[in-house]
Amino acid sequence: MPTVHFRGRELDCEEGMILRDVLLEAGESPHNGTSNYLNCRGHATCGTCAVEVDGEVGEPTSDERRRLQMPPHDPDAGLRLACQTAVYGDVSVEKHDGFWGQKVNR
Repeated sequence: MPTVHFRGRELDCEEGMILRDVLLEAGESPHNGTSNYLNCRGHATCGTCAVEVDGEVGEPTSDERRRLQMPPHDPDAGLRLACQTAVYGDVSVEKHDGFWGQKVNR
């Protein structure tokens, strides 16, 4: 059973679950501020659930790749959309600042 590490918590989930669903079921959110309310509800159109993921996850979907190529996102930032990311093993997830979580500080 995979474990998602997010904001100091360990969240167990079934293999293949979508990261956004794992977080929401645990009372967490892949969104910042008002994007908790103003988001596409998992359809990969808004990009507000962008997170940094380290671990065993599925390949990006075509919808995810398309959205992350549009501003304010940078396709080279290495972010994933939580609503499109399937969890297959233990992962660490970090939500960055900004409405879309796009402010990656490197």
